[in-house]
Amino acid sequence: MFGPDVTFLGVPRADLESSDTWANAAAVIVGAPFDGGTSHRSGCRFGPGAIRTTDYLPHDGSRPSLALGVDPLTDLGVVDIGDVEMPTGDTETALRRLEETVEVIARRGVIPVILGGDHTIALPDVTGIARHVGWGRVAVLHFDAHADTGDTQFGSLHGHGTPMRRLIESGACRGDRFLQIGLRGYWPEPATLAWMAQQGMRSFEMTEITSRGLDAVLDEAFEIATRDCDAVFLSVDVDVVDPGHAPGTGTPEPGGLTSRQLLDAVRRCAMELPLGGIDVVEVSPPYDHAEITAYLANRVVLEALGGIAWRRRRERGEAVRQPPQPLLDR
Repeated sequence: MFGPDVTFLGVPRADLESSDTWANAAAVIVGAPFDGGTSHRSGCRFGPGAIRTTDYLPHDGSRPSLALGVDPLTDLGVVDIGDVEMPTGDTETALRRLEETVEVIARRGVIPVILGGDHTIALPDVTGIARHVGWGRVAVLHFDAHADTGDTQFGSLHGHGTPMRRLIESGACRGDRFLQIGLRGYWPEPATLAWMAQQGMRSFEMTEITSRGLDAVLDEAFEIATRDCDAVFLSVDVDVVDPGHAPGTGTPEPGGLTSRQLLDAVRRCAMELPLGGIDVVEVSPPYDHAEITAYLANRVVLEALGGIAWRRRRERGEAVRQPPQPLLDR
């Protein structure tokens, strides 16, 4: 919708309505250029374009992973269907179109990888997966500085501060299978925290990550996420990373993960969990510097796809390269 019509690092273009154009794909890139739910700095409608194109290597549809010994773009037959049309002035229409798109992809047994856009899009993203996998059968692993569990935002039910509450209220996912990693700062307020506790949500704040180590936190989160659920949705808000590593975002909060920690964590999620869908959100190019945040988001997508390709190769009984351990606590 905003900028050149290009695909993610040059992968083939596909048409959602022409199934033969993505018949062999195990993962599909979807652009969600929506920032009508931002509460502070907007601009992440330009995020999908930045995530697709920010790289110093040729856009040739190939990215061999040094760590995993796979080429996720070719191994998974990744294609890009372009942007969902999401009018900023009509939030309900925008979210409905995205949900329908995600559901179509999921029902084909293909993993949608959604490039945001602000975090409002998590509502249609996870709902689309739940309509295929089953209501309450999708766990959510949510990397973010903020809980996004507000009741309303400026009087509206929809915004980037409310999608997780809407998901749990709808029943699309269970509160006790909702894991949040990286929370910090000065929001939400006590009433919202009390609501989260009532739902059985598990939030790993940065203070806990610092004291226990990120690997230990992920061990616990993975055990909960895979208990009595059939798929896991991975939602990555780039503001989980310290703004020194990711300045181009709408609501930066100091004191977050390093970019290395996030990349290793995402890779581990994809290698160890049955991911049903992924979104990467809140990249706001107007506030980026030297494309630092866009580079990081691009690599988040590649690490996730690489982990999926590695997992599938192992499940087929093929030889896989074992990454060095531990991944995170170093």
